[in-house]
Amino acid sequence: QVQLVESGGGLVQAGGSLRLSCAASISTSSINVMGWYRQAPGKQRELVASITRGGITNSADSVKGRFTISRDNAKNTVYLQMSSLKPEDTAVYYCNVVPPLRAYWGRGTQVTVSS
Repeated sequence: QVQLVESGGGLVQAGGSLRLSCAASISTSSINVMGWYRQAPGKQRELVASITRGGITNSADSVKGRFTISRDNAKNTVYLQMSSLKPEDTAVYYCNVVPPLRAYWGRGTQVTVSS
């Protein structure tokens, strides 16, 4: 059973930074595309950023230039470095493969940005 465990969330003021981590129970080098998703209250879950096995990244327009996704296959971990955070970034953040698999959803990590 694959487990993805997110961590690193918290409460931060607008303009601040956080780094999220996603630890996988399997070798991330076997996964083609990993992604970070988020779900704000009352909204659908959305893909925020993705990274291929070869290191090619993509991000949503709303976070472009502020969020950076990376992966360390030696540690089976995917990261999301978030800077210049805005109140609208407040959400529960999850990692999963792209496209996502229902069985892989973890509990996520809460990010709250105060104005």
